[in-house]
Amino acid sequence: MTTTAPRPVGAPPAAPVARWRPVELLPPLVLVLLAAVLLAPGHGLWFDELFTAEVGRRPLAEILRAIVTGEGTTSYLADVPPSYNAPWYVVVHAWVSLPGLGGDTSLRVLSVLATAGGLALVTRAGTRLAGRPTGVLAGLVVATAPLLLEQAVEARSYGLAVLATGGALLGLVRWLQEPPRGLLLFGLAGAGMGLAHWYAVTVLAAFVVAALLLRGRAAVRVVAVGAAAVVPTLGLVALNLLNGTGARNAEHLRDTGGTFPGLAAEAWAGGRTPLLYLTVGLAVVGAVRGAGLRVVGACWLLVPLLLLLAGELVRPVYHPRYLLAGLVGLGVLAAAGATALPRGARAPVAAALVGLSLLAGSPLAVREPRERSDDVVAAIARLQRPGEPVVAADQRSALGLDHYVRTLAPRLRPDVVLPPDDAPADADRVWLVRRLVDGEPVPTDDDAILAGAGLSLADERSFPATRTDLVLQLWTR
Repeated sequence: MTTTAPRPVGAPPAAPVARWRPVELLPPLVLVLLAAVLLAPGHGLWFDELFTAEVGRRPLAEILRAIVTGEGTTSYLADVPPSYNAPWYVVVHAWVSLPGLGGDTSLRVLSVLATAGGLALVTRAGTRLAGRPTGVLAGLVVATAPLLLEQAVEARSYGLAVLATGGALLGLVRWLQEPPRGLLLFGLAGAGMGLAHWYAVTVLAAFVVAALLLRGRAAVRVVAVGAAAVVPTLGLVALNLLNGTGARNAEHLRDTGGTFPGLAAEAWAGGRTPLLYLTVGLAVVGAVRGAGLRVVGACWLLVPLLLLLAGELVRPVYHPRYLLAGLVGLGVLAAAGATALPRGARAPVAAALVGLSLLAGSPLAVREPRERSDDVVAAIARLQRPGEPVVAADQRSALGLDHYVRTLAPRLRPDVVLPPDDAPADADRVWLVRRLVDGEPVPTDDDAILAGAGLSLADERSFPATRTDLVLQLWTR
């Protein structure tokens, strides 16, 4: 006579496994439709996205050399190497190498498709763990979250992080229900999480903790695979430390004094208090009563926050988008809470959760551009006479000018002057593109050079935006 060890309390059932149904594609479809609305205005790329475009178009050997050595890919980006999120630039290079791709929109579409793929995997995993209503609702809640929508339509690596997170989650769920199946997917996607964004490693740790809580000593293989999956990320971190770029972005991070969990939840809800309270309240219900998902969801949310709270004792760690992979767990747990309510309350609460998310994200549809380098170049193309120098005064101005001259106005190329070169002193008319900080132009050597050559400011056109304010100046004798 044989006996079967009882499952730990809260452990998901080994069977039956919900069969896949087309309705599970609803969340990624909703995301794609919402992303199409957000991309419709056709705003130009901003600095981070422009950096992606600049690096991704380079030969692969040049990208890899810059990653390893910690050197920039152009003269004006000599101190900004592509070592952070290095795998992202390799993926982008492969993407833009495909026929018909390489434009600004295609870079953003890559991020959208990766995010949609991640949502499909999260929905499938949620369906297997807690049933189709919970799985589909979890996908819809995440698909309509303002923070995720904002990042999904930008040409950066957060879409890949969501894709890898969904893959690791599905691998974990398959292992929980049909061991040893799922371990390979868990390991490969887990490695991709940290390579897409370092902070996503904390979510991988959360999945390992969930496996231990649900399966105890039987989870030793998950622990081993998780540990192996972290190695590539540790190697990337070590590379950045060795090439001197390890703390380059530290100045952009906030020291919140331990308050960033609340700030992160607020960012996830788009700053809308009703949605914030509803999401957090339902997440608590999900952690207590969410069938199948409560252990995985609670670990998914709490473990990253605890790890990063410990990290904040050493240095600032907070930026809302950095916590995106962990905050997806907040949306999943809230969905589990909604479906754990009494039967009569489930549908209206679920509708309220998704509806408030859509309402909170609606300002994104009319958002202003983050940077208007494309408009600056369009203005120069109308106003500049051939032979008149067009000078970029700083890194941000140079990157936007370089990119959009190449894509929108190639006739300007012979007259473009990029850092470290200064404005020529022998011209009678010079166009100067520069960044504004607190309403004032960033100081540059070009001012003294032009003034010393007898030129003075004759005209100025401002191009304000939500992230980078630019100004186009005309200097004449």
